[in-house]
Amino acid sequence: MTTSSGTSRIVLAVTEVSSTVVVVTWRGAEHITACLDALAAQDRPHRTLVVDNASDDGTAGLLAAHPAKPQVVRLSRNRGYAGAMAAALSLVDTPLMAWLNDDAAPDPAWLGTLEDALGSAAAASARLDRPDGSPQSLGVRLTADGYGADALDTPVFGFCGGAALLRTEVLRAIGGVPASFFCYYEDTDTAWRLRLAGHYIVAVPEARVTHRHGVSTRPGSRRFHLWNERNRLLTLLRCAPAAVAVRELARFAAITAVLPLRGQVPDAANFSPALRCRVLAEVVLRLPATLRARRAITRRSTVGRGQIWRNWTPSKLRPIR
Repeated sequence: MTTSSGTSRIVLAVTEVSSTVVVVTWRGAEHITACLDALAAQDRPHRTLVVDNASDDGTAGLLAAHPAKPQVVRLSRNRGYAGAMAAALSLVDTPLMAWLNDDAAPDPAWLGTLEDALGSAAAASARLDRPDGSPQSLGVRLTADGYGADALDTPVFGFCGGAALLRTEVLRAIGGVPASFFCYYEDTDTAWRLRLAGHYIVAVPEARVTHRHGVSTRPGSRRFHLWNERNRLLTLLRCAPAAVAVRELARFAAITAVLPLRGQVPDAANFSPALRCRVLAEVVLRLPATLRARRAITRRSTVGRGQIWRNWTPSKLRPIR
């Protein structure tokens, strides 16, 4: 640059980085490179932090060799998606924190589109598409019995943890990520706590990601149903109106009790009495900590649990006034 006096001087342009993209991986050797390549092609500057859940399949070597040179934190054991995100939160020093699955490949404008659309919201959920181009999720919706399900319409109750952007300090202020969930419902629980604290969440269909859903956790497997059913009940006990949480826990226990008496039951892991008994046992063991967390969530809340439930669930089975 040349001044009016003719003296030349050098101006260093400093590009502000607003987001850290956190990628959690476990045995991701088959797909982590595609994820990192897509992040390297983003049109918005960012930091990339990969949390490796003690992979033993060569993932560590691929991370070290990748030309993008992401920051890598290798955990001593597999803490699941929730545990790894909780560990990453303490390391993020940017205003925004993006969550991204290791089997997801975002379009080049993904991050910039999320940042621009966030506005005053606490979180923004991207659009996840299957490899064939069909839509998988715009975010999370709540069902009448308290399940978190993929939403294909807007507005959405919560963000999908596979590809989303959150305000770092807001996430810390509501209690962070429920690390003990291991996997599944960490996004629904976090979104619920954001809603209770008076924040809102936007869906951004223009921020697109191709997602190879379930590569690591195998939806339909026994582990999937264990985590899914257990964490739904824990989320309800933490966040839902008390009547809803008690009703759904009692209903789950009642169905578990009558299943052995039925002549025929569906051949699916979530109808296995043994698995359902394990779910109940784990919920009971976690109940003291869960109720302490519920009280902490209540102290941070500015919106009533009943109001959130009425606003975001279908009317069927909804007893809350």
